[in-house]
Amino acid sequence: MVVKRSWARAALSHHAFCGLGRAYLGDLIEELAGPWTAQCESALRERRGGDRRRAAGAGPDRRLVFIDRVLVTLVHLRLQLPHAALAELYGVTRPTVTRAIHEIRPLLARRGFSVPQRPGVRLRTLADVFAYAQAEGVGLRVDGTEVQVRRPRAGRAGRKAFVSGKKKQNTAKTTTISDDSGRLLWSGADRPGRMHDQTAMRTEGIAEQLRLHPNVKAEVDEGYRGLANEFPLQVSAPPKKPKNDAPPGERHAWREQRRRQSSRRICVEHVIGEEKKWRPLQRYIGRREYYPETHAAIAGLVSDRAARRPTRHRTSTELVPVHRTAC
Repeated sequence: MVVKRSWARAALSHHAFCGLGRAYLGDLIEELAGPWTAQCESALRERRGGDRRRAAGAGPDRRLVFIDRVLVTLVHLRLQLPHAALAELYGVTRPTVTRAIHEIRPLLARRGFSVPQRPGVRLRTLADVFAYAQAEGVGLRVDGTEVQVRRPRAGRAGRKAFVSGKKKQNTAKTTTISDDSGRLLWSGADRPGRMHDQTAMRTEGIAEQLRLHPNVKAEVDEGYRGLANEFPLQVSAPPKKPKNDAPPGERHAWREQRRRQSSRRICVEHVIGEEKKWRPLQRYIGRREYYPETHAAIAGLVSDRAARRPTRHRTSTELVPVHRTAC
């Protein structure tokens, strides 16, 4: 049994299974060790109703040690493998793996998001993101994405709330914010697929944060037109399409302005694509109650990888006129 668990640990720690490099995986395990120990001690104290009565380490051993618990959680988040399959690899029961995932996943979700070139600093709320953007002069890119989720049971209240008008499926929507270099700063505001992106931004408080931080600039898509109309000096949306009888020059200028705005905003689309390399964010088959926690855990891991990526210098998209030299 010990040989089987050692083999499973060696296999699942490969980046093809957990999605993380060996060095970063070691740092993550070291980071989560303290919070996990405190969480376990708090649960035991609540169960006992008082202080410890035996020495530390007494009692039955865990079937899955802490390192294996982190590994099965990461593999489940990366590939969405069933709990029964992971239990078979370790030679334990399925409830053991389920308890391990329910212990580690909240710790990953509460980590927050990495700050580029600021090791040890984490962004956990929208207020943190906008304060960081205003202090560092960072331009924000905002966009929403949808993930297909399980359909609620027949007869349950609010069943139609998850039906997306765009996807024609039962989805959950999420708002994602990145900087102008394509590094994830925040991802949240999870809501049913029927809610519009504009409504989610206002209910989550993004409009209020723009009002409190007047120097923060943001690039958005057509779905946030109302926000751009309310904050014209801060929020940039694609230009409105000219009428059919507009002159060709006006239509050409509109296409050029739209292209430039899209090139400035495309980095947030790349961030969303990086998140969706993780299988649960392609099609989530778990319970919808755990989707926000799952998404936050994956987004935090993606932000760690993006924060270590160096900033690429991008050339300007401005057009340079070429003047002919007179003979």
